[in-house]
Amino acid sequence: MSDAPTSFADEPRLITEPGRAARVAALAEPVLGGLGYRLVRVRISGAAGCTVQIMAERPDGTMAIEDCEAVSRALSPVLDVADPIEGAYQLEISSPGIDRPLVRHSDFDRYAGHVAQVEMTVPVDGRRRFRGQLLGTAGDAVRIRRGDATDGTDDLLRIDDMMEAKLALTDALISESLRRSKHGNRETREPDSGKHAPHKTYDHQARRKHQTRHGPAAQEQDQPAGQFKGD
Repeated sequence: MSDAPTSFADEPRLITEPGRAARVAALAEPVLGGLGYRLVRVRISGAAGCTVQIMAERPDGTMAIEDCEAVSRALSPVLDVADPIEGAYQLEISSPGIDRPLVRHSDFDRYAGHVAQVEMTVPVDGRRRFRGQLLGTAGDAVRIRRGDATDGTDDLLRIDDMMEAKLALTDALISESLRRSKHGNRETREPDSGKHAPHKTYDHQARRKHQTRHGPAAQEQDQPAGQFKGD
């Protein structure tokens, strides 16, 4: 077995989605990898018709609107052929946002020091939901320091047992995002709060021509942590 470090595109996601979203993820990951991006999350919702949101990132964790549009152009024909979703749906390619999901081992080390919210598939010491400061990883687990802990000990949570994990939106996280934007190589912009390409509507049953709707970038609405898995 090789001890070579895992490359950006090859590092596996440890927190993944089931069902239809998993089928979309399997199609999206190689397309994203070929373009130099990687998949963060797929979410399918029916709040306003069926929307398939594909969240992706560059090696620096960002995703500009131009990147989202490039992914949309490359991924659209792949989804047309594979037809993983029955009926019409809107495809949304988006950035991770500031309060991003944490899905890979490296995510928990990269954002150590920030506050995260975690929901477990199985209880740990009688609780499933945790909120606290990330202290990095220890093997296949994440160390987190809860603000409400009374005994001064940290929680050790196995990544494989997590249902969902994401950064909590704090002043410190926003400030760091602003600093990264100002010192980045690309054009300075507002904090990465969830940029995405214009919606594209698909009707795979009728095979109608794609229609593009232009509009302001919508912010992703928070949902209860338990809704991430179970699509």
